[in-house]
Amino acid sequence: MFSNFFPTYDFRGPLGVSVQISSSTIILLLVFLSIGGSQISILYDFVFFGLLMGSVYLHELGHAWGCLIQGVPVRCIKLNGIGGACERNQSVTCYEHELIVAMGPIVNLAIWAVASLIAPYVPAGNISWTLEILAYVNLLLALFNLVPVMPLDGGKLFQLLLVRFMAPQIATRICSRVGPVSAIICIPLILFA
Repeated sequence: MFSNFFPTYDFRGPLGVSVQISSSTIILLLVFLSIGGSQISILYDFVFFGLLMGSVYLHELGHAWGCLIQGVPVRCIKLNGIGGACERNQSVTCYEHELIVAMGPIVNLAIWAVASLIAPYVPAGNISWTLEILAYVNLLLALFNLVPVMPLDGGKLFQLLLVRFMAPQIATRICSRVGPVSAIICIPLILFA
């Protein structure tokens, strides 16, 4: 029922991975545009939205690359108004999963580092603003995804780390208790961001 209400746009992306973009991303764009006021503000909102969705896509492409270099087939990357997901075609070992999960935040941190290094050498203006926002967005995405709350990457990495030392059921139980505490602690940081 909801799939008819929110159609998906499908295309083949880099690495040969199918990309599905839900029309709910348009709702997110409308929220961004409704916050702005002037025509100049709307242009910046479009740029910010493009940088945000592009960064989310590259994050998910990092997960896909982590799959593909280990021979794990990727079904698709899905992007929607609240984020994205990289779907695999088969299950993986804990060790394979560690690399797959870590690659998303690593991509965001790499983009942050490169944009931060280049920005000071670009003359002040729209390009330097774009690089600064690109760096800021990717740093926030990396830090947000590393919070040890399931289903974020940080929660998955925390659980995978615990599985190295204890039974998976106990690791999951610990993660289910640490996650809500971490989320409550991070609420002020999320509001600040």
